[in-house]
Amino acid sequence: MTTGGRDGPPSRVRVESPRSAVRRRPQPVAEEIDAQTELGVLYLRSLVRAHLRLSGGILVLLVTLVGTLPLAFAVVPALFGRRFFGMPLAWGVLGLLVYPLLLWMGWAYVRRAERLERSFTDMVEKR
Repeated sequence: MTTGGRDGPPSRVRVESPRSAVRRRPQPVAEEIDAQTELGVLYLRSLVRAHLRLSGGILVLLVTLVGTLPLAFAVVPALFGRRFFGMPLAWGVLGLLVYPLLLWMGWAYVRRAERLERSFTDMVEKR
């Protein structure tokens, strides 16, 4: 034991139980993620799953709506020969329906992805 001074009383010594480290405050989620603990990995995995669900839904919608166009023109050949304002109907469908639909789908995807990120960030900051 050391003394505080030459003539003074001995300095105080803090004695802790090895179990006292277990009762620490929980780490904030951001630190859990940075440290790649099980909980942090779980949070990141849930975010990635949400993004995969979103992108999978958009992909299914795209394949369903745009992928059926060649099938529709193959099944109903009369549509392929029709004209729309002097151009083939297939071009009109592609130019007037598909591209605006693709723009809308891209806009909706980005908006929902940002909402997922915002909710994840809010959840991380609250904990």
